[in-house]
Amino acid sequence: MQNMIQLSMNILGGITWIYTLLIFIRILLTWFSGTRYGKPYNILCALTDPYLNWFRRFSFLQTRVFDLSPIAALAVLSLANNVFTTLGNYGSITAGIILALALSALWSAASFLLGFFILILVLRLFAYLTNRNIYGPFWQIIDVISQPVLYRINRIIFRKRLVNYLTGLLSSLGILVLLRIGLGIILNRVLTLLITLPL
Repeated sequence: MQNMIQLSMNILGGITWIYTLLIFIRILLTWFSGTRYGKPYNILCALTDPYLNWFRRFSFLQTRVFDLSPIAALAVLSLANNVFTTLGNYGSITAGIILALALSALWSAASFLLGFFILILVLRLFAYLTNRNIYGPFWQIIDVISQPVLYRINRIIFRKRLVNYLTGLLSSLGILVLLRIGLGIILNRVLTLLITLPL
């Protein structure tokens, strides 16, 4: 019976992981509006939009510049995946596992945001180094997202000193990558300790 429950949880974990990937692809494709993808895209929309639309109902997830509902949708899927995977691996839940799941869910959201901003800054760096036409709609969105991040990180690092754009961009990108890697390592150690708690 225990093995059957663990197998079921592992299957559900795999399903949520695949669905998370589909949601992520759907979110990325919204950046390229006006492009026609055909029937596979329509199937993807039919599978993912009902779930994403459920989160769009919450007005506090919407701002004038950002729509945070996809991040909330991905965080919930990540939490579900963590629960299923943990139950599949350990077969039961202890207080330590519950704490580890809560911490893991918070890290999933933070990790996604860090990864998202790293991707945005990499795209911005690519545009800068290749002298792309940054006045198109796609690059304007990238600028709207990247400028507040660059401003805040550069203000922390350089205080009131003026630095050129490339230095500020590379510094911000480096800080985000170090944060993502460093916090990930620390969190994995904390999660390992929490999961081994006997309570």
